Amino acid sequence: MLEAVKEETTDFLALFSNRSQPSPQEPLWLQKMRRDGIRTFQEIGFPSTRDEAWKYTDISPIAQTEWNIPQAADARLTEEGLARIQFSNLSAARWTFVNGVFMERLSSRGALPEAVRVSTLAQAQKECPELLERHLARYASREEPVFHALNLAFLQDAALIHVPPGLIVEEPIQLIFCNVPGGRPHMTSPRVLIVAEENSQVSVLETHLTTGSGVYFTNTVTEVFAGDNSVVDHYKVQRESDEAFHMGTVHLHQQRNANVRTNTVSLSGAIIRNETNTILDGEGGWGELNGLFLISKDHHVDNFTRLEHRKPHCDSREVYKGVLEDQAKGIFRGRIVVAKGAQKTDSKQTNNNLLLSNEALIHTKPQLEIYADDVKCTHGATIGQLDRDALFYLRARGIDEKAARSILIYAFASEMVNKVRIDALRKELDDYLFEWLPRGELVREAV
Repeated sequence: MLEAVKEETTDFLALFSNRSQPSPQEPLWLQKMRRDGIRTFQEIGFPSTRDEAWKYTDISPIAQTEWNIPQAADARLTEEGLARIQFSNLSAARWTFVNGVFMERLSSRGALPEAVRVSTLAQAQKECPELLERHLARYASREEPVFHALNLAFLQDAALIHVPPGLIVEEPIQLIFCNVPGGRPHMTSPRVLIVAEENSQVSVLETHLTTGSGVYFTNTVTEVFAGDNSVVDHYKVQRESDEAFHMGTVHLHQQRNANVRTNTVSLSGAIIRNETNTILDGEGGWGELNGLFLISKDHHVDNFTRLEHRKPHCDSREVYKGVLEDQAKGIFRGRIVVAKGAQKTDSKQTNNNLLLSNEALIHTKPQLEIYADDVKCTHGATIGQLDRDALFYLRARGIDEKAARSILIYAFASEMVNKVRIDALRKELDDYLFEWLPRGELVREAV
């Protein structure tokens, strides 16, 4: 097994040896990051199911596929085509990337204040190189470094959002990453960097979509720096091809009194892995991690979270819910670490899962590591099926079985939808849930 993994790693690097070399036009520090990424990936290689963190997720289909790196965005995607597939048709600022490449004609600043900077990687290198160097790849966790290293090695384009001190951005900023599958399987490496300076406030919606069926691989990394007293809401929604692979990591670094919420919603994909790493590195911080996955067929979703309390007087809340049917498989591994000296920590973690078929499967592992003695920390997980008594109660009132089941499923999942603070996104998630549920039109009328 290990020899096969090494061979796959070697073949993977050989396939892209020319494409992954640093460009001489890039600054030296970025060239060094790319080389470090290549070297790290060569040393570590793809993880296998022998690794504890990947015990239930076999990524050999990714390692064994001959991927192509798109050289340009697919020009066939029109504004009308994008409107048909994008998840939330917000009237706010929108930056669109197609097959990993920024598309200016499908993007707009909307009413975004001029002081807010939204740049691509190339623009940031010219306009704000110091800011880019100070923050890019500075917050990514080293605990699971392989796909972060791969992202740096093959980084094509990026979105940098910078909110200056004291500025409150009223409307959300939307980042759309759309894959247009073609004849050959392709890989993209999107990158997002959000920098919210002290006393600022911003909401960012990151969506990963596709125009149709086909095989592709998205390896994305998002980094969020939240300065003192800042407020950041981050949403990540995935609705991808049934044949798609998605490895995504979100890294959040919070300063004193920073308030950060992140919401991860996974709806489809062959293999999806979401890693969320949060570090509360200043007193008085609030960290909130929310997750929802609705999966069917033989889809596979792996959620790994790590929430680290480094400083005292910080609170955190984490709630992940999964609904699985058919032969779907889900994994949740949540880890809360309270460092020595992080006194007065208040942290709660919950994972609830609903299985709708006998073939659906979930593995859950909540973890606490506490090195301080004056804390309040709890965690818990549940796995179950629909409550028979509740079903009987609804059936006794003349509701047919499919509608009764859907009402109970909606009641379970809607808690996570209601945590969304962007009205248009919350409505569209609700609409998606009604469409996903059997007899969803009756559920809509009932609620």
